This record gives sequence, structure tokens and C-alpha cells, in this order.
Amino acid sequence: MTPTQALPPQVTVVRHPLVQHKLTLMRQKDASTGEFRRLAREISLLMAYELTRDLPLEQTTIETPLETMQAPLLAGKKLCIVSILRAGDGIAEGMLDLVPSARVGHIGLYRDPATLKPVEYYLKLPEDIGERLVIVVDPMLATGHSAAVAIERLKRAGATQLRFACLLAAPEGVGVLTAAHPDVPVFTCSVDRELDSHAYIRPGLGDAGDRLYGTK
Repeated sequence: MTPTQALPPQVTVVRHPLVQHKLTLMRQKDASTGEFRRLAREISLLMAYELTRDLPLEQTTIETPLETMQAPLLAGKKLCIVSILRAGDGIAEGMLDLVPSARVGHIGLYRDPATLKPVEYYLKLPEDIGERLVIVVDPMLATGHSAAVAIERLKRAGATQLRFACLLAAPEGVGVLTAAHPDVPVFTCSVDRELDSHAYIRPGLGDAGDRLYGTK
């Protein structure tokens, strides 16, 4: 896919004005580590509203200070947020501000220098992941290979309800992920122009992990 082509139907760009405003602030090269981290957390919370707008509800009986009533509560098991290490933690933390009861899983991947393919080095998930809506988070969807491998691994672990969320995506990454997992909705704040020769998203915001944790 190219920037001029229509996005696949399972891709949602979150265009809320506050999200777009905060993303612009994050993109600026002079944003401090603390500011970048705070903005990532705030955007992630706002994205979580979009990701969870169709969660099922059930009616329950409660007592208000005045009377008994039927009122809605979330039905069944709650969410599981799975962070692709390390930068995914910067997104997971913001979502947990909105859904603090969510379970959290982690998957660690590195790129093999010979094959350039993602290799799993860490996996820790809730035992009941198959009963939960799983939101996989990573700030950047660049080549799409790590995200596709992570989702495939989660499916093998029993996950059946999956969504992927990122701050920025490249057209190349969107194409790879949606081709590999056409059943998984993708949420992003922007689909940027392209990848460069080093697989950085352009215009992008730099290395999200380094900017989140001040390691560069």
C-alpha cells in the first residue's frame, strides 16, 4: 500500500483534536523526555476510549442514595493489555489509567542480525487470555514484522479477540500487519508518509523508546 491508497477497513485513525494536538507536541525534536512521556501517556488514555467503545455491558441491581435501580456494568472478563517491549510500556501505562483493573502481558522481541526476522526472548501472559479482549500496544508500526509476529504468538497462546494500537504507522507496516492478520483491528493516530532506509517512520517522531526513557 502507498500513502495515496485507501486504508484497509480494519484500520482506524484516531482524529480527535486533543489526540492530534498532543501528537504534534510529541513530534517536536526539542520535547523533553518528561514531556514526551507525559504526552504518550495522555494520548494512550484518549486512544483507550476509542478502543473500548464497544465493550459489552450487562445490567445489575444497585442502591443509589435514593432508591434501587438497574444500571450497566462491563460484562464478563475485563481487558488484557499486551506491551511489546520495551516501548510498548509507555502506551500501556496510559491505558491503565483508564482501565486500572486490566491484566497486563509482555512480549519481548529482537531482530536477528542475520535473518532480520523478529525473535521472541520473553513472554508473560495471563492464563485466561483467551477469555479477554487483548489490546497489543507499541508506539510505532514501522515495518510491521514485530507486530505481526507478536499477534501470531498471542493467537497461539489462545487469544481470540485482538486489537493493535500505536501512535504512528507507516504505510508499509499497515500493509504487512493487515495482510498477516486481517481479523485484527488497527488503531493509530497517524499514518505517516513512508519508511526511510533505516526503517524509521518519516516524518515520524524519532525512536519512541529512546525518547520515552531518555536513552539517547
